[in-house]
Amino acid sequence: MSETPTPEKLVAGLVRLLTVKQDGPDHFVGLPQKGGVGRVFGGQVIAQALQSAQLAAPEGMVAHSLHAYFLRGGKEGPAIDYTIARDFDGRSFANRRVVAAQDGTPILNLTASFQKPEDGLAHQDCVMPDVAMPEDLKSDMVLRQKFADAMPDLSETQRRLMLRPRPVEVRTIDSLHWMNSEPKPPRAHSWFRTAAPLPDNPDIHRAIIAYASDYTLLGTSALPHGLSWMRGELIGASLDHTIWFHTPARADDWLLYVTDSPWSGGGRGFNRGSIYSRDGTLVASVAQEGMIRQRRTD
Repeated sequence: MSETPTPEKLVAGLVRLLTVKQDGPDHFVGLPQKGGVGRVFGGQVIAQALQSAQLAAPEGMVAHSLHAYFLRGGKEGPAIDYTIARDFDGRSFANRRVVAAQDGTPILNLTASFQKPEDGLAHQDCVMPDVAMPEDLKSDMVLRQKFADAMPDLSETQRRLMLRPRPVEVRTIDSLHWMNSEPKPPRAHSWFRTAAPLPDNPDIHRAIIAYASDYTLLGTSALPHGLSWMRGELIGASLDHTIWFHTPARADDWLLYVTDSPWSGGGRGFNRGSIYSRDGTLVASVAQEGMIRQRRTD
C-alpha cells in the first residue's frame, strides 16, 4: 500500500500543478495533475489560465477579476496549452485574454482584468453569516470516510477517488453537496484552506482561491431537488465562471465560502458565491452557471 502523502507534500504538489511553464512568447503550458482520472477539474483550468495571464500582465498590476467560459471538458493526461492575447494596456487597468487548448482544441476561454493598486472609496454592504467556526467542524475527509463505510456497493475506483488525500481542506457546515438526500434551501456554507502553508506569493494565493471556488458552487443549484451526485442521479458541467478579487487574502488561512442558487431551469443552474476571511472581510465574489440535468433512469 502506498504511503499517505503529508499535507506539505500535497500542497507542494498543488503549487507545482498551478505553476505554468513559459513555452515561447505569450504561450504557457500547464502540467496535468499527477494520478488524475477522467475529466480535468474546472478549477484547475481556471487557475492555470489565471496564472498564465498573471505572468503576462504589466509589472505592478494585480488581477481584480476574471471571466471564463468552459467550451469542452478537458482530459486528464495531456498537458494544457495557454495562449495569451494582450488586448489592452492602460495606465490604471490592463486586460489579458487566454485560450486554453488540448491537442489544438480549445477547452476554455478566459479574460482577466488587472489594476494598479490604489486607494479609493470603500464600503462593504454585506455581513458574513454567523456560522460555526472551522475548529468546531469535522473535516470533510472524516465525513467522506463515514459515507464510504456506509456504501458497500462503491467500486474500488469510486472509493479511491472519494478518499483521495486533498491539498485543500474543506469543512462543510450544512452537508456534503454530493451526498444530498432530501430537498433543502439552495444555500450552503463551507470553510476551506490549503492543508499546509503556502509561499508568500499573492499570485499563487489568488490562483488557489480561483481553484477552490469551483469546489461546491454548481452543487448548490441541486440542493432544492434532493438529488445526489454520488448516487448517480445528476449530470453536471460548468458553463461559465466569474470571480471578482476584492482584496488580497491568504489561501492558507481559513476562508468561508457562502453559496446560493437563486434560479435553475432549462437544464441550467445559476449559482453565486461570497468568500470571506474569518474576520468578516469580503475578499472575493463568484458567479457561475452550469449545465445540471437529472440522469434518465432508462
